[in-house]
Amino acid sequence: MSISIVILAAGKGSRMKSTTPKVLHSISGKSMLFHAIDAGQKISDDITVVLYHQATRVQEAIEAEYQNINFHMQDAEKFPGTGGAMKGIETKYEKTLILNGDMPLITQNSLEALTGGNADINMSVIRLENPTGYGRVLINNEKVQEIVEQKDCNASQLETKTVNAGIYCINSELLNRYIPQLSNDNVQAEYYLTDIVKMAVDENKTVTPIYVEEEEFKGVNSKLDLAEAEVIMQNRIKKQLMAEGVTMRFPDTIYIDCRATFTGESILENGVTILGASKIINSHIKTNSVIEDSTIENSDVGPMGRIRPLSYLKDTHVGNFVEVKKSTLTGVKAGHLAYIGDATIEEGSNIGAGVITCNYDGKNKYKTTIGKNVFVGSDSQLVAPVTIEDDVMIGAGTTLTKDVKKGSLALTRSPLKLIPDFFYRFFGK
Repeated sequence: MSISIVILAAGKGSRMKSTTPKVLHSISGKSMLFHAIDAGQKISDDITVVLYHQATRVQEAIEAEYQNINFHMQDAEKFPGTGGAMKGIETKYEKTLILNGDMPLITQNSLEALTGGNADINMSVIRLENPTGYGRVLINNEKVQEIVEQKDCNASQLETKTVNAGIYCINSELLNRYIPQLSNDNVQAEYYLTDIVKMAVDENKTVTPIYVEEEEFKGVNSKLDLAEAEVIMQNRIKKQLMAEGVTMRFPDTIYIDCRATFTGESILENGVTILGASKIINSHIKTNSVIEDSTIENSDVGPMGRIRPLSYLKDTHVGNFVEVKKSTLTGVKAGHLAYIGDATIEEGSNIGAGVITCNYDGKNKYKTTIGKNVFVGSDSQLVAPVTIEDDVMIGAGTTLTKDVKKGSLALTRSPLKLIPDFFYRFFGK
């Protein structure tokens, strides 16, 4: 790796209308800035993130997920703008790639294209059928001659369809020489990174246009942009997973976190949501079910099942309206209408309709342990902490507050009381 990367992440992002820093807004389960870092780490071991707005919050978020990231605090009051953000930065290698933290859709292939060749500067450009609103990139003989803002374009230049995508790979020696020369003598009183292109052209340096796909270089500046980027990211994730053998019914209705992994041949029905670093292994997730940070192996869930974080299901059937939280189920059947929390249940056991583990006393959570071949009858409450050994039957309607030994029947059902002719006496018939 001989490329240094600088990611600009200092902006306030006022159009997001949010107290959350723009670059920490999530796309497919991961902050948009982290998508840029992930792509960068595939080609570089020298990454610097430029911070200013809510700098401490952004830095802490990065450090919670990554190691060996460098940070540069931008003095945005004194040096505003993209060029100002680069002042004072020292990079390790002979080339420096400058990325934006609000471009989460960029890929490794595009970064490699931008960092290739021997040009003094590679700059990303996009061909747009309607370039209105963008600065035009004037190109001659496959070399960039000038970047002209739309308001400064003449009639001929307005017809140009190549526009600046905002990413640059620059010879580090040139970058270090040009950045101190930047001026803020403009209407916005900002230091523009684009000015280094003019400096390079004036010195007869080579500035090569790298044509890129508009989708990858989409900036996220508003909640609408965020939603549009989410759709693009989801389509990528699902396309890749289907290519690897995952079956999806109406994939447009399915949501999959970018951290989730799939092994073998799994089926996702319509309306399924897979969140966090879930692992789905040869399993069938049925309509409108939600899996959060859990592992599902050789099992089926739903329809309308909910598997909450830190659960592990293997060779298990979890049916409709069953909720499982922080539990391990191996070879278990829980067909419908049950809550299983902080529990371990072994093979051959059956959890009836309406069964709940009472795992919370208002202060603490407690564990329920259920052995093999246990039958828990409908509408039973298992008051944790409680252990049920192998080969036990729990009668319907039981409130269990004590451990149960192997082979036992546990039953707390009150005796049935019948009063003849009570209906007629009550209603006076």
